[in-house]
Amino acid sequence: MAHVSAVRSLYKRILMLHRFMPIDLRALGDQYVKDEFRRHKTASGEEVTRFMTEWQNYKDTLQTQVLEAVGNKKLVFGADLSEDKLKDFQEEQIGQLYELMLESTKPNRQFDIQEEGTPK
Repeated sequence: MAHVSAVRSLYKRILMLHRFMPIDLRALGDQYVKDEFRRHKTASGEEVTRFMTEWQNYKDTLQTQVLEAVGNKKLVFGADLSEDKLKDFQEEQIGQLYELMLESTKPNRQFDIQEEGTPK
C-alpha cells in the first residue's frame, strides 16, 4: 500500500507543477503523464523501480525550474538528454520522445486551449 501512495503522490505533484507551464504545454504534459502512469500500472518490479526513478528526476528538475523562475518571472522548461541516457531507451521510447518533441515545438500546437477569462 505504501507503494501505491508513493506513486499517487508523485503523480499529483507532477500535475501540480505542470500548472506553472503555459496552458498548451500543460495540456500536453498532463496527457503524457496520465498515459505513462496508466501504461505502467501492470509493469514488473524492475520496470516500476526505473519508472519511479525517472519520474522522480523529472519532478525534481521541474520543481527546481519553477522555483528558479519565481524571482525571474520567466519559466524555462526542459533539460538535455545525454547520449548515455538515450542509449538506455527502447525503440518505442525514442519514438514517443520524438513525437513529444515535435508536438511541443510546433508553432500551432494541436491543443487550442484558452486561459480562463480569455475571450475566444
